[in-house]
Amino acid sequence: MNILLLGSGGREHALAWKLAQSPLCDRLFAAPGNPGIAEHAELVALDATDHAATVAFCEAHRVGLVVIGPEAPLVDGLADSLRAAGFAVFGPSRLAAQLEGSKGFTKDLCARAEIPTAGYERVTSEAAGLAALARFGAPVVIKADGLAAGKGVTVAMTLAEAEEAVREIFSGRFGEAGAEAVIEEFLEGEEASFFALTDGSTIMPFGSAQDHKRVGDGDTGPNTGGMGAYSPARVLTPLLEGEVLSKIVAPTVRAMADAGMPYSGVLYAGLMLTAEGPKLIEYNARFGDPECQVLMMRLESDVAEILLACAENRLSACQQPAFSRDTALTVVMAAEGYPGTPKKGGRIDGIPSAELNGAKVFHAGTALGIDGVLTANGGRVLNVTARGETVRAAQTAAYAAVDTIVFPEGFCRRDIGKNEVAREIVREG
Repeated sequence: MNILLLGSGGREHALAWKLAQSPLCDRLFAAPGNPGIAEHAELVALDATDHAATVAFCEAHRVGLVVIGPEAPLVDGLADSLRAAGFAVFGPSRLAAQLEGSKGFTKDLCARAEIPTAGYERVTSEAAGLAALARFGAPVVIKADGLAAGKGVTVAMTLAEAEEAVREIFSGRFGEAGAEAVIEEFLEGEEASFFALTDGSTIMPFGSAQDHKRVGDGDTGPNTGGMGAYSPARVLTPLLEGEVLSKIVAPTVRAMADAGMPYSGVLYAGLMLTAEGPKLIEYNARFGDPECQVLMMRLESDVAEILLACAENRLSACQQPAFSRDTALTVVMAAEGYPGTPKKGGRIDGIPSAELNGAKVFHAGTALGIDGVLTANGGRVLNVTARGETVRAAQTAAYAAVDTIVFPEGFCRRDIGKNEVAREIVREG
């Protein structure tokens, strides 16, 4: 079977690495890919916004499965165009992808289906947003309604900070994504991520992870797309996972089907573990980045077989995925200036040495120069990933690999996995 993977980040490198290992995979194409993905796939010049060209490529190359990595093509309806042409696609339809594409849509669905989440108010103007803040007070969460590349969310601890966030959203900085905003109640607790695959009826749990959003050690500084993650998130106990499935994920899948927009693909639930139980923060319609990297590092099953079964609406006949009992942990190496304007062009050396002891370095934002030198070409540049019997062991291995890489214009957090490492120390003590 020929497979087409769409995307160019660390998530897609992890998927390409795993898809290429499948006995089902004859040829793996990736568009646009990156230098790391090129180690596993044939890179093709294909614009995912050109639906007709993507369909034509799949027809010409007899593609049996299309895996859509990022959210933008899903929200744009690429999966619909491909399915209409008869191709198996892993990823939700345009209507179903509203779960990520519109935060207001998701909050309204939660309200109708009685899914536990933060109290909220949708606003369509700066004046309405500022008025809502007066009712919510601080701390409070302000979100641009649409896709903002992980940068449209502000957790404001003061009213002044909240007012600035509202003004920023309606200033036009986020384009169409900021035409509307959601003001949310601030939730207390610890965050965790839960993943499930669904073909619209069957639900298959697909692991947990814990991300680190803030740019600086100790969870300081602005939010980013993610500075590192580890899996599994043991704070999400089997009992809590069962509660997430029964009270959050399953009602969502039912509500989407009842609304005539069945959800097919991965459903990534960002959760807050509160004193009242897990509550939904938001949904993503694709694998997390960098959570996908640690999930793929632990996955022992054939990922192509599972994704194809999901795409073909036969997930009920598929065996539950097998994951290693080990912890996988990834550290994001970012370019100087991130999450603002990252400095591109910084030279990167030492990746082969970093991978000598079992670590895997996934490329997130890299490019090859004319001279073949690997350079930084984005904000988040590398995902240095390792496994270990404990979080502390995985953390040690990942940072040993980080320290082997020569990237003078890059930086990383030095405390990925800190919460679980602290819990491990208490349990051992």
